[in-house]
Amino acid sequence: MTELSIYELFVLSAGAVIAGIWLLVRGGDLTIDASVAIARRAQLSRVFIGATIIAFGTSVPELFTSVNANLSGFPGISLGNVIGSNIANILLVMGAAALIVTLTIEPGKVMRDLLLMLVATAVFIAGTLYGVFERWMGIAMFVGLVGFVVWQYLNNEIDTSEVEDVDMPGAQAALYLVGGIAGLAIGSELLVRGAVVVGGVIGVPEAIIGMTAVAIGTSLPELTASITAARKGETELMFGNIIGSNTFNILSIVGITAIIKPLQVDPVLAGFELWFMVAVSVGFAAMLFMKVAITRQVGFAFLVAYLLFTLFQFRDTIV
Repeated sequence: MTELSIYELFVLSAGAVIAGIWLLVRGGDLTIDASVAIARRAQLSRVFIGATIIAFGTSVPELFTSVNANLSGFPGISLGNVIGSNIANILLVMGAAALIVTLTIEPGKVMRDLLLMLVATAVFIAGTLYGVFERWMGIAMFVGLVGFVVWQYLNNEIDTSEVEDVDMPGAQAALYLVGGIAGLAIGSELLVRGAVVVGGVIGVPEAIIGMTAVAIGTSLPELTASITAARKGETELMFGNIIGSNTFNILSIVGITAIIKPLQVDPVLAGFELWFMVAVSVGFAAMLFMKVAITRQVGFAFLVAYLLFTLFQFRDTIV
């Protein structure tokens, strides 16, 4: 078998990156259009759809990454991915979306989802400081999440006077939703894998590529879906997606990973990165509770904060 040259490897990897970006963009369009159609047809609120169906769908890359990493003997990647993704979802995704349109929402529409996100964050802190997410903890986390989703569905509220006629047939909407989520999952996988190989070819250390590419790459479905939602004026769907994704990242991804195999905590993760994630999550929730609009200026500040956080991960290399 002929080995690929460095140039050929670079070209193939760059092609994977381009294909991944295309799938993410197309998948985001299909997912948002289908989800809005389903919400209108089923008279479900956009926040509920965003916080459940889209949130779980866009968290698929994190799920596969975390489970595979833990089974391969790298639990630090599993938990590091969750921490990095939750930070990226707020600072990177919300920041980028705010550059397109000012983001506002009535606190009452996301109150329950925000409270669950904060509870999930507290559970994550407890498990991290405890030193291990044992199987029974994973079961409790996942069962709690399922129970909350069921309760949300039973208490779903929507103003039926705002429900519009739906042109997209139900079967087509379901097909678009599945296809969109599949595009998001496959696209993010291609992008992450391609970025890792490209980084190796150009000489960037694998540890740094993993820390940045994995966390950012697995958050790209949320980024694409949220930017698409903002562009289409579906801000409620976007807020539901971000809040739900951060909750799913902890209760579903960490929970399922721990159920399959107890998840050991790397002591390094109990340091700055953990508490930065907590500060970002609490600050974001406080902004929504106080009805602070995420304007273009705030979005730019979010992006700068995320850039500084990312550069901080390179501190040893830079020095």
